[in-house]
Amino acid sequence: MDEWTQTLGTGPLLAIAAGAIALILILIIKFKVHAFITLIIVSALTAIVAGVPMNAISDVLTDGFGSTLAGVALLVALGAMLGRLIEHSGGAKALADKMLSVFGEKRAPLALGIASLLLGFPMFFDAGLVMMLPIVFAVARRISDKSVLLFGIPTAAAFSVMHVFLPPHPGPVTASEFYEASIGLVLLVGLVIAYPLWHIAGYLWGRFVADRVMVPVPTIFGERDDDQPANPPSVGTVVALLLTPMTLILFNTGLNTLSSAGVVDGDQLWVQSLMFIGTSGIALLITVVVATLVLGYRRGENGTALEKLLDSALGPVASVILITGAGGMFGGVLRASGIGEAIADTLSGTGMPVILAAYLIAVAIRLAQGSATVALVTAAGLASPAVIAGDFNELQVACIVLATAAGSVFAGHVNDSGFWLVGRLMGMDVKTTLKTWTVQQALQSVVGFALVSIIYLGVSAL
Repeated sequence: MDEWTQTLGTGPLLAIAAGAIALILILIIKFKVHAFITLIIVSALTAIVAGVPMNAISDVLTDGFGSTLAGVALLVALGAMLGRLIEHSGGAKALADKMLSVFGEKRAPLALGIASLLLGFPMFFDAGLVMMLPIVFAVARRISDKSVLLFGIPTAAAFSVMHVFLPPHPGPVTASEFYEASIGLVLLVGLVIAYPLWHIAGYLWGRFVADRVMVPVPTIFGERDDDQPANPPSVGTVVALLLTPMTLILFNTGLNTLSSAGVVDGDQLWVQSLMFIGTSGIALLITVVVATLVLGYRRGENGTALEKLLDSALGPVASVILITGAGGMFGGVLRASGIGEAIADTLSGTGMPVILAAYLIAVAIRLAQGSATVALVTAAGLASPAVIAGDFNELQVACIVLATAAGSVFAGHVNDSGFWLVGRLMGMDVKTTLKTWTVQQALQSVVGFALVSIIYLGVSAL
């Protein structure tokens, strides 16, 4: 595979990608073929048509599948266990009731979104989402006549905004390195745009779609328990459990940033140890162990019952994990075909303003192959020579970083593993996910670019 070179031009590659995406939608929506099987079949066909050598197709498929599962399977499985413990103990209901009593039904989506913005500062998108959804579903159950999207979209959008635009998340940090931008200024501009961006593309959009698309509360973290335990945990205990992985992950992201800046020595054992326990998977594992002790043994649950309870959490999410991995497989095939590089090379020579070119390159790569991180890093790599050679001040460069980040999140669809993760966890079919989540991601991208552009133009006018 290392010696293979793509000989097809941008036009044929675009046609192959468009045809593959159309085939996925037709098979799933019209012919009701299972998404997991569809994604595998179309991934293999796409690799063949794109000219990937036959002896390399199997490796391309498994690499895309495996790399996605490496980042998703552990987090979703552990998140499901944590959610099941909180739900079964009565903790989710207790926290939901407290939130509704404090904020009221009308402000509940706003409160969940703001909490997710705060949690999303150190936490990756998928880890934060699976941790918060049990609380989201518990709140939604208290208000039975509302679509779960009223609460789920603002929550998911909050984690997406923080993951895409705010250091110390890897995308904006890597783009900052390519552009030689100040991490501090990128963080400052990101914080300025984060709330208004989320309010428009997350909160208001969630209210809009919830009035038009009714999605019942999923039972993926367990059925609603009409007979709640006699000794549910306190709200403070549940909040402390939710803050545990955030605090641990902050060790990793914070120390990694400080190490890169030379403030601490990244080779020291204590730094490496704290960074290890702050990786998303280990942080969630520690939280599940603590939750097992606090919500299980201390409340009188015995070992066998707890083992069965945790095991029951894995069955419902198995489909989510496999379909998400298959979505990553399809995206991996499109990356291997070279379509992203072909599109980026075509756009980079258009002569348009650098901030717009960087945004559109990221948009094109995102639509073509799915991964927001790949789109951001590739676009930043292509646009960086023009940015470094240009006469831009530090604040303008920070805006270009975030404009590229905005492009990288545009309209996530069937080639994006996050599309399948959000859709399946919230109990949506493909058509509904396209109408709600894909449009949300497009709106988040456009509004984000608009807000950054206003700052950029304001700075340029000074």
